[in-house]
Amino acid sequence: MTEDPINFTAFILGLASSTLIHLGAAPHPETGAASVELTLAQQSLSLLEMLRAKTKGNLDAEEEKLFANLLTELRLRYVDASKNK
Repeated sequence: MTEDPINFTAFILGLASSTLIHLGAAPHPETGAASVELTLAQQSLSLLEMLRAKTKGNLDAEEEKLFANLLTELRLRYVDASKNK
């Protein structure tokens, strides 16, 4: 059984999933419970923002669009979660 190598899109989607878990928008994979952890969500967002800055100019158009859309969506969800805390 061989696994496909991870690509950049799968990598950033995995990081985005972690952010969603910390925002309580997705259940934790181990517990099945959803809980809001704003500090962890902010750290995940900061990691994605740093990665975007470091990869600027090295992404193809599709990757750049995905990254921009993910960050916009996650930022909006973070603001919403912050208001509800």
